[in-house]
Amino acid sequence: MSDRQTLPNRRKPGTGRRKPGAGSSRVASRRQRKGGKWRRGWFIAVLALLVALPLLFHRRIPNSFGNLGSLVDTFLPWVGVAIPVLAIAAIVRRSATAGVALLVPTLIWGMMFGNALVPGKGGGAYDVRVLSHNVDAANKDPEQTAKDLLAADADIVALEEITSADLKVYKAAFAKTYPHVVARGTVALWSKFPVEESESVDVGFAWTRALRAEVATPEGKVAVYVAHLASVRVGTSGFTSDQRNNTIKQLGQQIAQEKVAGVIVMGDFNGTANDRSLAPLTYGLRSAQGAAGFGFGFTWPANFPMARIDHILVRGVTPTKAWVMDSTGSDHRPVVAELRI
Repeated sequence: MSDRQTLPNRRKPGTGRRKPGAGSSRVASRRQRKGGKWRRGWFIAVLALLVALPLLFHRRIPNSFGNLGSLVDTFLPWVGVAIPVLAIAAIVRRSATAGVALLVPTLIWGMMFGNALVPGKGGGAYDVRVLSHNVDAANKDPEQTAKDLLAADADIVALEEITSADLKVYKAAFAKTYPHVVARGTVALWSKFPVEESESVDVGFAWTRALRAEVATPEGKVAVYVAHLASVRVGTSGFTSDQRNNTIKQLGQQIAQEKVAGVIVMGDFNGTANDRSLAPLTYGLRSAQGAAGFGFGFTWPANFPMARIDHILVRGVTPTKAWVMDSTGSDHRPVVAELRI
């Protein structure tokens, strides 16, 4: 027998015999954790589906109560801001259910507005560069605004909300570059090309806020409309736009009857292309920004644009490029487009 005495094996403290069923409970726990990805985040998933509702059914929101439908139409692209916020919440919760639910508003928003984010639209040579700007009647520095607009080197410039005093400022600043001028009420047009005809356009105001001019470009004649439609108000009575809607109908009827093949409509319409109330005006016209611009082209308010209410719409001509300029001191930003006649 050895000097060493064989001792019984001792278990280390805390390593007692495995309890019956311990292995199965661990497997169940793993399964529960795995299945939890689908059980978690139902509240986020519901919110995601709620985000999809105004995108799908915004046309069904009535205007009978405070023109709510038009208000939703105006700011509809901003509904998409909720999607990345909910996506972050879904990632934090590690919720597969919320992730799948978020595909619904994402796909709908993409189909509705994804074209605005597609680069490379338009392109090719252009014949005319046009610019439209609501210069703001309360603009404190119209001289600087005029300099900013001249830097764009447009062939045709349309200005809205121009006062009689500021009109003199712009005429003096543009005199060397634009020999042809048409001014009617609070709207005006400057052109490098001859203006063969011009007239005021009645859109239901006591004063003139729209004009029509036939401009003889080197590539052919175009009918140019400049308009400043009635403003809308958001207040206790809702989104008040009845007067604007009446001006839209009157202007739309006159443009629909236009005989000149090439038509350019520029101005402050106080509404976005999504606003159903603009349909009588936008019907049959193309947005230069939508056809040849990148992004939504928001123009108002100038410091933090949230909506595109300043437009360049065309018929019978082809937009090749469109963009929004930086702020000029007005509460709107100027819009520019290059067009092929």
